Amino acid sequence: MSKLKTHLCKALKAHLTGGKARVPDGGREMLDSFMALSRARSWHAHGPNPISWEAMAAWSRIMRVPVRPHHAEIIMALDDVWMSHTMQRDNAPEGVKKIPQMSKQPLTAALFDVAVS
Repeated sequence: MSKLKTHLCKALKAHLTGGKARVPDGGREMLDSFMALSRARSWHAHGPNPISWEAMAAWSRIMRVPVRPHHAEIIMALDDVWMSHTMQRDNAPEGVKKIPQMSKQPLTAALFDVAVS
């Protein structure tokens, strides 16, 4: 991982957790690109979808902002940080029931039949 990618990911993580984020020199352009792409991301019933390579290419063409391969890699790394922060179950507001990711009950044929019928 490049130093710029590491520093930008740390800055985004600090910003998302309420800390002070220092954007490294030369990283503002990629962070702005990530923010523009993130605003346009699609969502589904369980939360946000990651930024797709196709969406990045389309945004680059429409906005006439060339995205070099190593910049695209950094933008995708920023998206990974954002997605992992967003999908954490501990971010639920106070009073909201937190459901475990996996059930402790093993799936049996009978349980499957009840769930699908």
